[in-house]
Amino acid sequence: LNRIKASGLKLRFCTNETQATREKFVKKLQGMGFDISVAEVTAPAPAACRILKERSLRPHLLVHNDLVPEFDEIDKANPNCVVIGDAAENFTYANLNEAFRVLIGLEKPVLISLGRGRYYKETDGLKLDVGAYMKALEYACDVQAEVVGKPAKMFFESALAEMGVPPEQAIMIGDDIVNDVGGAQRCGMRALQVRTGKYRSVQTLHP
Repeated sequence: LNRIKASGLKLRFCTNETQATREKFVKKLQGMGFDISVAEVTAPAPAACRILKERSLRPHLLVHNDLVPEFDEIDKANPNCVVIGDAAENFTYANLNEAFRVLIGLEKPVLISLGRGRYYKETDGLKLDVGAYMKALEYACDVQAEVVGKPAKMFFESALAEMGVPPEQAIMIGDDIVNDVGGAQRCGMRALQVRTGKYRSVQTLHP
């Protein structure tokens, strides 16, 4: 990263991190020695907040407790949509059922998902990601979720716009063949998969 910055190339960190605010996420990386600022991070929560404000949507949140501050300026009274993120331990039956009841009770249900990853890797192994729970609500409510994070084309386009770079002049580097590589390629970018993190030598791909 230091070599990229020293070269003068524009750099953006595109993350589907939805278990923490950008500030906390950046502080963690800075503690590991990375030269990174909040302004360089494109994340799903602030992108979702822009959509909520533009469409006058009031969300019922099914997200991680540490992410809630990102929605402080959003009206959450009498919800008319559901926003789902990687809620981890908050993915209980009761919480999923509460989100289901909000959606099923709406004349035109709106489900906004902060990503659609299937799984991710932590130090103690692989863990189910938000996509699995998003699919459960889609199926139960017969609704199509609007995905705000990777691999949504709009998410990558937002990062490119913030840098002022056309897609054909950008390359996405990541460990996820679907969300990083596939999403970037559908946006017209080139992509490079690193064999670290969640990378597996044999993966089942779905369109």
